[in-house]
Amino acid sequence: MLIDMRKVEKLIDLWFDEDNNYFDLTAKIMVDDDAAATFGMNAREDIILAGLPMAELIFKKLDPACSFEALYKDGDRIAAGTTFARITGNAQALLTAERVALNLMQRMCGIAGVTAEYVKEIEGTGAFLVDTRKTTPGLRMLEKYAVTCGGGRNHRLGLDNGIMLKDNHIAVAGSITAAVARAKAHAPVLTKIEVECDRIDQVKEALEAGADVIMLDNMTNDAMRDCVEWVAGRVPLECSGGVRLETIRGKAETGVDFVSVGRITQSAPCVDIGLDDV
Repeated sequence: MLIDMRKVEKLIDLWFDEDNNYFDLTAKIMVDDDAAATFGMNAREDIILAGLPMAELIFKKLDPACSFEALYKDGDRIAAGTTFARITGNAQALLTAERVALNLMQRMCGIAGVTAEYVKEIEGTGAFLVDTRKTTPGLRMLEKYAVTCGGGRNHRLGLDNGIMLKDNHIAVAGSITAAVARAKAHAPVLTKIEVECDRIDQVKEALEAGADVIMLDNMTNDAMRDCVEWVAGRVPLECSGGVRLETIRGKAETGVDFVSVGRITQSAPCVDIGLDDV
């Protein structure tokens, strides 16, 4: 996934406004203005890296002249005890930036790690793991980037990224056929239309109406196998709804093309990362 670093820089300003309203009282008192230091970012558990370019921006926001040396790259799997980046610069600035950088990377690495677990679980099935819009407000772009670091793929980045006709949209339109027709009449020509279905008769209606992708929502594995057989590859099928690590393999083996999982962003725990004097 490509990242607009311009937007990341705007987020960094907000994060520093939250954590450092006027100045870092402790660093100002305890550290001389011209003191220099070198710190290492260390993994305190086994992790998959995500967020190194963002961490570099965070440190350089307060010390543009600092040196940020990434010893690994995003997507690398590293063991506990590994130093994965080294930063040299103004000690006050680096200590003030420390918590913002660590908080972000701990969150992003956590998402990458959980994503990798789900990806491994469906290896060999032919299905791809995709994320959802169940992300932390303000952090979607970075959390979806973390998903790609863990081997997953992105679904819609936002509401303007594709048309998803869910049950409420269909109810307002009157039917799947009417909803798809209205979407096709007004959507940009390169925009895909996905229809959420929870019964095979809806899948048939969505396909006949011209849907580009069909979501099989909260269906049993047997029902999804029937849908896969009936659709016969004419459009991609996405499995969604209540997918867990212990159930994803069976769902992927039904023959669907994508399995979307909200938990990889919604429920991923943060990992333990530290900044230590070198």
